[in-house]
Amino acid sequence: MGAQLRVYRQKIRSAQTTKKITRAMELIAASRIQKAKARVEASTPYATAITRAVSAVATHSKIDNPLLVEAEKVERAAVVILTSDRGLAGAFNSQVLREAEELSELLREEGKEVIYYLVGRKAQGYFSFRRRASERVWTGDTENPGFETGKEVADALLEVFARPAAEGGAQEIHLVYNRLISMVSQVPQVFRLLPLQIVEGVAPADEGPTPLYEFEPDADTVLDRLLPAYIESRIFNAMLESAAAKHAATQKAMKSASDNADTLIRDYTRLANNARQAEITQQISEIVGGADALSG
Repeated sequence: MGAQLRVYRQKIRSAQTTKKITRAMELIAASRIQKAKARVEASTPYATAITRAVSAVATHSKIDNPLLVEAEKVERAAVVILTSDRGLAGAFNSQVLREAEELSELLREEGKEVIYYLVGRKAQGYFSFRRRASERVWTGDTENPGFETGKEVADALLEVFARPAAEGGAQEIHLVYNRLISMVSQVPQVFRLLPLQIVEGVAPADEGPTPLYEFEPDADTVLDRLLPAYIESRIFNAMLESAAAKHAATQKAMKSASDNADTLIRDYTRLANNARQAEITQQISEIVGGADALSG
């Protein structure tokens, strides 16, 4: 009985230690998420402005730009998957990878070959474990994304999109990442990055007459300068959204782990008390039994 009591006490100490770690990680994630959300909010005005600018050029000019026009035959599609470098975030990474797999299956059913660009060690580990190939991998910059990494990803995507299909180019590029909806909700987002689907920034019909536009030196030159910046902003904004969602997922997961540790501590404490009471009862019974034997 004493050995059983020692086991329960050891499990209680282990759960208490785990709770200290998960509680500390919860507080760290809570402090980081505020900074991550601030970065997302700070990037939104620029992303909105450049989206409206691209919308204006694409809508009010007759331009046959390859970034805007869908290919007659799509042979290859690229899928960009944004995950985190670390785990301990619940279903954060698994739901993104699941969405990417579903998208890939849909693209293959349409007769398209799928190539992958991975951001985050979790995506890299997922593909390495299954011995699946990827074109490029970026790691070490997911929790606090830098614009340099976003630009590097955008440049690689523009390069593969501009490459002919015969040379391994991709005629479509899709982006899969987690978006922060609230502190308890992170939803996977899937959208086609190239060719562009510009639906934001277009003025509604009830806002009055459409403004007149003049493009200097010409619409083609303006669009050629805007489109790379637009792609960079969309990639970087998605990385910031993914980072904020990851911190929120970590905070939620660590809070659940702390709550589970409390439950374990409570259960093992009750079991330890029962074991101690049983041990005391047994000792009393042995004493009483010995006294009865002596008196008899």
